[in-house]
This record gives sequence, C-alpha cells and structure tokens, in this order.
Amino acid sequence: MVNPLHTKPPEQFIADFFTTFTNAVVHGSEDASDLMSRYYTRDVVQVADGVPLDWDRLVAHLRPVRKNLREFRFEVHEAFTDGGRIATRFTIHARMRKGGPVSTRVHMFAEFTPDGLLRRAEQLTRAVAPTEPETGQ
Repeated sequence: MVNPLHTKPPEQFIADFFTTFTNAVVHGSEDASDLMSRYYTRDVVQVADGVPLDWDRLVAHLRPVRKNLREFRFEVHEAFTDGGRIATRFTIHARMRKGGPVSTRVHMFAEFTPDGLLRRAEQLTRAVAPTEPETGQ
C-alpha cells in the first residue's frame, strides 16, 4: 500500500508512487489487477493526451509494460498539492527491450484518496531528448 499524499513532500510522493508501482510491474510477478488495486481505485479514470483509460484499459496497458520496459527512472521537476490533489511535472526516462533510451515529459493533475490511491488523472505528455536511465531503478 502507498502512503497518503500528505505524509511526504509532493515531489517525493510522486517519485515514490510511480517508482514503486513501475518497479512492481516490471520486476514483480503479481497479477496485474491485484497490483493495480494497491495503487489505483477501482473507479480510476486516467486521461492521457485526451484518451480516457479506465481500470480495464490500465490493467491491459501493464502487460506490454511488463514485457518491454527494462530500465526506468522518474525525474520530478515540481509538484504542488491542495488536499488530495496534486499538480506535477516530471520526466520518465526509460529503456525498452528493443531500441534505445526514450524520455517523456508529463504534466499531470491528479486526485488521490486519503489512503494514497490514484482516483483520477489528467496528463499531457510529449517526447523529449532522451537521457540514459540509471541501472537498477
């Protein structure tokens, strides 16, 4: 289970949330739905670049991530909170099974439950010049 949003500085909360979740996806063997339930509410809606993803679509998204993602790190540039809401800007640095490094800048507005589960997120993303992810992340 993740920690509530108010227990850490917002930059650390976001870095920890996505790092622990992605690490569990990539290196764990837990069922995708069981894993999701530790980080997301069942009624989650994540809109990424105008495309809404509900629980089932997010679970389905984990399968190719688990298969193809090899290395990653999250670089949080800034984050601000207001109660259970957070606005943040971060970069995902990754290396996939095939191909070189990729980096994606994310601007996200999100809502978390009091116990730290992601309920809703609106994200805008864009590719940026890649930098090498650190090994072991």
